[in-house]
Amino acid sequence: MKITIFGTGYVGLVTGACLADVGHDVMCMDIDEEKIARLREGEIPIYEPGLESLVKSNVASGRLGFTTDPGEAVAFGTLQFIAVGTPPDEDGSADLQYVLAVADTIGSHMQDYKVVVDKSTVPVGTADRVRDAVVDALAARGESVEFDVCSNPEFLKEGAAIEDFTFGARIIVGTDSERVKELMRECYSPYSRLHDKLMFMDVRSAELTKYAANAMLATKISFMNEIANLAERLGADVEQVRHGIGSDPRIGYQFIYPGCGYGGSCFPKDVQALARSAVEVDYQAELLNAVERVNQRQKKNLFTKLSQAFDGNLSGKTIALWGLSFKPNTDDMRDAPSRTLMEAVWSAGGKVQAFDPQAMKECRRIYGERDDLALVADRIQAVKGADALVICTEWKEFRSVDFGWLKANLSMPVIIDGRNLYDPHAVKRAGLLYFGVGRGDSLRA
Repeated sequence: MKITIFGTGYVGLVTGACLADVGHDVMCMDIDEEKIARLREGEIPIYEPGLESLVKSNVASGRLGFTTDPGEAVAFGTLQFIAVGTPPDEDGSADLQYVLAVADTIGSHMQDYKVVVDKSTVPVGTADRVRDAVVDALAARGESVEFDVCSNPEFLKEGAAIEDFTFGARIIVGTDSERVKELMRECYSPYSRLHDKLMFMDVRSAELTKYAANAMLATKISFMNEIANLAERLGADVEQVRHGIGSDPRIGYQFIYPGCGYGGSCFPKDVQALARSAVEVDYQAELLNAVERVNQRQKKNLFTKLSQAFDGNLSGKTIALWGLSFKPNTDDMRDAPSRTLMEAVWSAGGKVQAFDPQAMKECRRIYGERDDLALVADRIQAVKGADALVICTEWKEFRSVDFGWLKANLSMPVIIDGRNLYDPHAVKRAGLLYFGVGRGDSLRA
């Protein structure tokens, strides 16, 4: 098939590379000329394991191309994927200006039948607005060209996006058109050879499914953080509780790891957008609002523990920080707990020495050069001369450490473990003060 994808961000680039890799001819369109030039040279603007080699091999094969010409992009594919950003607006709702701009572009250039595929995460009812935008653009040209609109939400985890696209549990398509169903079957047939992953439903149900899935996962995280906060106050160990409840197959172990809050491009934005959608239909989504409130509070816990360790005085203190990205295997710092912590440390007059395997460049882009932030070459350099260590991201290289070495190098023997990587008893035996998340015994050090 010939497929056009508007947007070369996280979703668009992964989708384009994966579809090209199974034999489709794919053209990715973006208005950013510099970005397209870099992509043509094989330079990937984001970090995602396996994506760089996938893009390079498919560009070399001729199956994956890039353009800044909207006319060329619309003419290329029968399937026109919209995979642009939907950032949160001031009221928490999804900003659809980029989605609707692409719809207008398609309507302004199409000459023959197209399927407009909403791949971006969008609120219920967006397909109707996309349809209207295409119709309006055609009317402005005095043209009448047949087209369909369907919803095909993405379910990609940053850090495992290639695997999720290739081996994901389901492929959801929202449409009532048999013609669209047949074309989408052809598009995804290479991924459904072992069993049919395609699930067809009406458009609005497909749009809601995406938000509901992310809201459910975010709810599990916030619930477990609530239990962790209770465990600290009740003298229980949330890690033991996690094993106890996770063994129940109705609950399972996924997304019940307590920590310093969720971040990234999906959960915060989608929970807020779904809650805002509820307001627009005169419904108060109390659980969704609570999930967001708990998460915002959880992000502040690292600084609260750090301040407790220093009796409320962080002025002039240097804090070693391991991990900047919101999760491992990505350079994404959107809504990352590390940002909440660093900004609080700076406000309290402290300094930060940080290391992350992938997010250093992104951190420098966000915060620029400043005297109270040092981005260092490795985890060892981050600790040297620091007063305390805080762990924000559970990168593999942080999971094992010589606690004796840590005590010798930290001015104050304090570890704030925002991801519960370490055994509190082992840390305390080495003579360090340990603060985990929901580890009741750490408070009785």
